[in-house]
Amino acid sequence: MNKFLQIFKIPDLRRKILIILFLLSIFRLLATIPIPGVDAARLSEFFSSNQLFGFLNIFSGGGLSNLSLVMLGVGPYITAMIIMQLLTIIFPKLKEAYYGEGAEGRAKFNRYSRYLTVPLAVLQSYGFLNLLISQRVIDSLSLSQMLSNVVVITAGSVVLMWIGELISEYKLGNGISIMIFAGIVSQLPQSVASSLATYTPQMLPTYIAFVVLSVIVIAGVTYINEGERKIPVSYAKQVRGNKMYGGVASYLPLKVNQAGVIPIIFAISVLLFPQFIAQIVSAFSSGFGVKLNDLVTVFFNNALFYTSTYFVLVVLFTYFYTAVTFDPNEISKNLQQSGGFIPGIRPGQATTEVLKKIVHRITLFGALFLGIIAILPNLTQIFMNVPTFAIGGAALLIVVAVALEVMKQVESQLVMREYEGIR
Repeated sequence: MNKFLQIFKIPDLRRKILIILFLLSIFRLLATIPIPGVDAARLSEFFSSNQLFGFLNIFSGGGLSNLSLVMLGVGPYITAMIIMQLLTIIFPKLKEAYYGEGAEGRAKFNRYSRYLTVPLAVLQSYGFLNLLISQRVIDSLSLSQMLSNVVVITAGSVVLMWIGELISEYKLGNGISIMIFAGIVSQLPQSVASSLATYTPQMLPTYIAFVVLSVIVIAGVTYINEGERKIPVSYAKQVRGNKMYGGVASYLPLKVNQAGVIPIIFAISVLLFPQFIAQIVSAFSSGFGVKLNDLVTVFFNNALFYTSTYFVLVVLFTYFYTAVTFDPNEISKNLQQSGGFIPGIRPGQATTEVLKKIVHRITLFGALFLGIIAILPNLTQIFMNVPTFAIGGAALLIVVAVALEVMKQVESQLVMREYEGIR
């Protein structure tokens, strides 16, 4: 409580928080303004029958279910960043620029991601509007109406990207993540109201079990998200001039969940791909496109098959993304150059092999954890048989991760100001 009060006693920190809250309020306001010609009843029915778009609605902060001006949310920007990450594998020069040029390389990488966001937003908005027209959620649009809607929706995504980067500049967490966090939290009052509306005295044990299970899951997600394997590292003593350096012991932290929520986003993108293909096909052959779309719908409505596929994809993408972002050979090389070594292990290739084995072991646990978290909403609805009950899964993982990150950033700023006061 004392730390919470300190936040508002420090003028600079208070100003940052108030500006971030103001920017988030603009985001929430834009998420409530719908595009014209929306059938609210059909829209609600469409989202209740489609789990994938329900997930995407989380990332848009509820803007997708309202068909708002920012219905795509920060989805195109996230997709652009994922594509850029994948391109670093294909083009070694891009990887070298990102990792080798420091802050300048990362700034260039982010600039390319922004450029890529615009065409992705155009494609996604056009495809999604066509999907809604085929499902009769919105009326058919003329060419001018389609173009104007695509431009407005694309502009909305660009505005949210800009707001997210403004929030990041205040160094209290990643702006994009905070916006997704705000969108998820904004849905809580409606979820609670829906659950209370269906309450009966006979369901009291189910409600109590749900609350207890939610607390256990939140504690588990927090524990795993913060969990790490500490690899001991020693540094050899080095004499430079008249001074001796090194000779200290440290450790190399390897997080259990190194991939974060990215594998879940990858898996959702793959699951959405058949529906996207069906929309492209329908532009050339409406009959075949409708048949293909019906086939995809049958697949998604099969809870067991859909849940199993989703789980397997998340596990596979966790291994893939960890392999992309963590290079044991590079870590081993950096340790050797700085005079560091793992006790009992020879520097070089032997260290690389040890790091690979350790990473594979902890990644298995992290991948299974992410897979279970991803399908958690499906499992809670199946076992509790209450449609309004769904422990958040990916949404819960995002909320916990962002809350912990913001808390750490605020604490670091408070500590910094305490040291400034001492001086």
